[in-house]
Amino acid sequence: MDLILWRHAEAEEMADGGDDLARALTSRGEKQAARMAAWLDRQLPEGLRVLASPARRTEQTASALGRKFKMRAELQPGGSIEDLLELAQWPRAKGAVLVVGHQPVLGQAIAQLLELKVQECAVRKGSVWWLRHRQRLDQGQTVLLAVQSPEFL
Repeated sequence: MDLILWRHAEAEEMADGGDDLARALTSRGEKQAARMAAWLDRQLPEGLRVLASPARRTEQTASALGRKFKMRAELQPGGSIEDLLELAQWPRAKGAVLVVGHQPVLGQAIAQLLELKVQECAVRKGSVWWLRHRQRLDQGQTVLLAVQSPEFL
């Protein structure tokens, strides 16, 4: 199983008393999302499931890919690693799942799955971390396949 974690691209700052879920991408964020979507489109397998947070910035980031996706409340800011992994059906699902979400839960999930000694990994805005679960000698392993940032495309 492949789990692809995509942090939303750069978004507007939240105004005092503003609605965090309503924050939109900046023009720079729109360019980041488009660059990453173009890279992903060349890499992603057929039959991919795409899940996104209901926040406007994640919806806009996922939309750049041009594929169908489902928005799930469990992925909104403040969500848990457990909810993210359960939605993705990690590691028992077949194929690939792309999750468009937020820090810190994406970085926390990466640190947990890779058994790192830190609480979370820093995930840059608009970046993708691609993980794979595989069986080796009757033991499950998580392998990091790629880390890609829109700045380097």
